[in-house]
Order: sequence, then C-alpha cells, then structure tokens
Amino acid sequence: MNSKEYISVRAIEVQQPIGIFYIASIDWNDINMIARSDIRRIEKGEGSNVESYLGIQRRLSNSRVKEIGQYVRNIDATFPTAIILHINSYTVLNAGEEEQNEIQNISFDKAKSLMNIRLDYDVASILDGQHRIEGLKEGLGNLSLSERPTFQLNCAIFVDLDMDDQSMVFATVNKAQTKVNKSLVYDLFAFAKTRSPQRTAHNIVRLLNENSNSPFRNMIKILGVADDPERERITQATIAEAIIRYISSEPMKDRDILKRGKKLPKIKGDDEAKYFFRNLFIDEKDADIFKIINNYFNAAKDKWPGQWNSSLLTKSTGVVALMRFLKPAYLNLADEIGKVVSKEEFTELFDQVNIPGSQFTKENYLPGSSGQSQLYKQLLEQTGLEHIK
Repeated sequence: MNSKEYISVRAIEVQQPIGIFYIASIDWNDINMIARSDIRRIEKGEGSNVESYLGIQRRLSNSRVKEIGQYVRNIDATFPTAIILHINSYTVLNAGEEEQNEIQNISFDKAKSLMNIRLDYDVASILDGQHRIEGLKEGLGNLSLSERPTFQLNCAIFVDLDMDDQSMVFATVNKAQTKVNKSLVYDLFAFAKTRSPQRTAHNIVRLLNENSNSPFRNMIKILGVADDPERERITQATIAEAIIRYISSEPMKDRDILKRGKKLPKIKGDDEAKYFFRNLFIDEKDADIFKIINNYFNAAKDKWPGQWNSSLLTKSTGVVALMRFLKPAYLNLADEIGKVVSKEEFTELFDQVNIPGSQFTKENYLPGSSGQSQLYKQLLEQTGLEHIK
C-alpha cells in the first residue's frame, strides 16, 4: 500500500537535548493504520524495528490486550501518557529499479501548529504503546461508528532518528517502569463519587484497620508500605482483592455500569453462592459485609490468640487462606445468603480445627500459594466442609 492520502493533526514542537520531537493528538484508529505493519511484526514475535535492532523479541500479551480492550469501553477510560512513535520523513518507492521515487511521510507547519502524516500501513514505528493501540482495537474496533466513542491519543512523534537514538528512547521508557502500588490504587477509590466493588472493599479494609473491635486494628499497611513492620502485617490490597472476589467477577465493568447511573441486577443460584457478598453490595449493605468479615476474623483471633500478632496467621499466607475458607464457612453457617453470621457461630466452626498455634511458621507453611493452599485444605479437612468454587 503506497497511499498518498494524509491525515492532519494539531501538534506542537518540543525541544530537548535529543533534538526536536512533536506532541500531537491522533485518533487511535489512525495510529493503528499508520503503524499496522509494526504491530504485525510484534504480534508474530519478530519485534519492532528497534527490538530487532537490539536483538530482543517481545510478543504482544494477549491477556493484557484483552484487559485493555475491556477497560477502554468504560465511560471514564483514559490514557493520558504518550504513545511514542518514530516516523521517517520519506519512504523510497520502487526500491531496486532504475527509477526510485520518494514519497513524503510527514510535514509540520509550525506557524499553524499543523502536522500532516501519510496514511499508510508502514509509516510509523512504535517505540512505546503497542498494547494500548491493540487494546483499543480489541475494545472498540467492532463497534459501529455511532457506538464508538472518540478516543484520541497523546502521541510523542520523533522524526528521522537513527537506530541508536531510537534504541535509547526505547530503553529509557522500558527499562525502569515502576508499577503503581496496588494498595495506593485501592486507597484512591475513596475519592470516587459513585459506588463500586473497589470502593466498598477499600472502605471495609479501612474500617478493619480503624475500628476498635476489629482484630486487624492498626495492623494493615494502608498504602502497602510498612511504617512499622512489626505492627503493620498485611497490605490493604491483599484484603481488598479477597473481598472483591466475593462481590464481582468483573469489578471494573460493575464500576462502569454504576457510574453510568444504571443498576446491577441481583443474582441467584450458583452465582449467588459463588459471589455471596454481591447482593449485599447491590443492596448497599456494606455494613453487613463488614460485620461478617469482622465476626469471622474475631473468631479466628480467639482460636489462636497467642499467634495473632506474631505469626504468619496475619500475614498474606494466613489471611489469604482464611479468606478462601470464609466462603465454605459462611455458606455452611448462613441460613440464607445475605444473613450476618455471628462471631459465636464462626467460633463453633473453628472449635473443630485442631491446628496448634505453634505450627504457624514459614517452615510449615511455605510463603506464597503453596502455603496458602496447604492451610486452606487443612481447614476444610478438619471441619468436614467441601471446597466451593
């Protein structure tokens, strides 16, 4: 494809030590068009031009593309950080023949702040942002034009960089990207104006950390970084994610529905057992969810009082295992789903467990999923309950 069609976009010139580049607002589908060949190379695992030059290979992550595809359908979806593109000023046509022609790929009118980019599959190389572009295609590509929201992307465009400079830019944006702390993400949901599974989980975890009757009082690392490692034993994110799993299979979708002012339908049957906090959440009975969790963990604390503040019981191994055991425990004790099970009822169940407190060591329960599964299975075996998916 050697198109002579151009798209026109607003752009500004930026000067930095590397030289001049441009910031432009471009519709995602136009980026998909001008960088299609580069994306196909990445899909095949061949790598982009820069990756091939560096001798590395990276495939697109299908799971990440799918996750982004779901996200971009949300009413408040946003990608404020830049997609980084490289474009050569000219492409040589008919290479290998006696006559060769050049076609201009990009031009910039500084006075008008207007950039023209040739609309062709191989005009641009992607230095950063291929998952966002493919995620937009996954999420919005099959929608009709009337359903498709406007989704322009902030793009940083470099022109005529040699491969060494392209590689330097690539390395700069990829070598040390810091992941956002999950507990900070949950903490930010407190500022939301509408309900969501995330906000409910955040509020419950905050209450568990602050309520005078909570077994976790002052023990939760609210922002995921321990100011007092001896006192703060479990992260906010660990507990919040465990709570959300009993509310929703698609919490971001639920959040989006509620933010649009719509209602979530009640669930029944197997789904109600699988997500036994969901109908309480839909009925805005967050206080009842807190009471159930608080009663349950207070019963566990009474079962092993000497180990509550000093063993893996209140670290991720113990808490995750206990949160898994909460489902069969609650469903066995509740006359109907949604009922608040008392501490005394949970205590009677824990009375059947014969695990000495001295056993809660990392030597007996290895850190991670294996130790969590081991403790969970022991709790099931000693209470005679069955695993519930």
